[in-house]
Amino acid sequence: MKAGIVGLPNVGKSTLFNCLSNAKAQSANFPFCTIEPNIGVVNVPDSRLEKLEELVNPERVLPATVEIVDIAGLVKGASKGEGLGNQFLGNIRETDAILHVLRCFDNDNIVHVDGSVDPIRDKETIDMELQLKDLETVEKKLEKVKRAARTGNKDAQKEEAVLLSVKNGLEAGKSVRAIKIDDEARAEFVKPLQFITDKPVMYVCNVDEDAAATGNDYVNKVKEAVAAENAEVIFLAVGTEADITELETYDERQMFLEDLGLEEPGSAKLIRGAYKLLNLETYFTAGVKEVRAWTIPVGATAPQAAGVIHTDFEKGFIRAEVIAYDDYVAYGSEAKVKEAGKMRVEGKEYIVKDGDVMHFRFNV
Repeated sequence: MKAGIVGLPNVGKSTLFNCLSNAKAQSANFPFCTIEPNIGVVNVPDSRLEKLEELVNPERVLPATVEIVDIAGLVKGASKGEGLGNQFLGNIRETDAILHVLRCFDNDNIVHVDGSVDPIRDKETIDMELQLKDLETVEKKLEKVKRAARTGNKDAQKEEAVLLSVKNGLEAGKSVRAIKIDDEARAEFVKPLQFITDKPVMYVCNVDEDAAATGNDYVNKVKEAVAAENAEVIFLAVGTEADITELETYDERQMFLEDLGLEEPGSAKLIRGAYKLLNLETYFTAGVKEVRAWTIPVGATAPQAAGVIHTDFEKGFIRAEVIAYDDYVAYGSEAKVKEAGKMRVEGKEYIVKDGDVMHFRFNV
């Protein structure tokens, strides 16, 4: 599962990517600086992992990770192949969620591709290009479905009605995620077409240092503009975040953050947001050799969670021994949790909860 960073050229995408991944993607003051999509595997900040480390004192600690992809800047006409349009659209189609970076700061030294700062216009430029590409997709599919519908095929007629509502919505400037379609029809007819504008989105407002703690008027305008989309909006000062990652020690970074009025880097909030956007959650294994966070989709069963460690664990699953994270912390060790009768034994139907500390019993 991976999230793609998108936006117009020169809005701070590659600088943000560098902050998140510590991979030094080329970052310069001109469009199309990022040609090939850079992929970074980013650790997910989680204070629960630090607490388990403190209690267990293991030999090593391994956090959960999420893949972030930095994609070349998009320009008007991308849906028709302008700029790096076709490549951009191909790269974004391969991601599972979108981190849409919007420039929300003024700086005469950094060129804006459209000559002025206007995050709402920028958002609409990107939305329109993605919607036009989705319109192509739905029109192609409709041609086939209409032929089947004309023969009296009831399923095809139902699909045609759903796809027509998608087409009408896109033509009215709506993204697929904002078009009202019932869940069953969406799952059956919309999801398989992998519309770009159906992907979950988070808007990332890139502000200047003065607005790092409180945001600014640009951010407020973005929040108003996307209210109907049920999308999260966060703001961070990407240039400042880059400065923080350059500092050598934890104490230096904390002092810098305190001066800005921040408790943690904005990038940490963004990574956790991306993880949630991808509909992922975490369970833990905790032993003296290793404390580790494992990534699973929300709603995973115990055998599916076991399969993330090794496919044999899922095939030969017998049971899971489960401790709620809060119980582990309250009692201080696995042994004391057992003494208190707080360890549960769960079977194949158990839906794993975020934060569960688990052991699996299996036989292959």
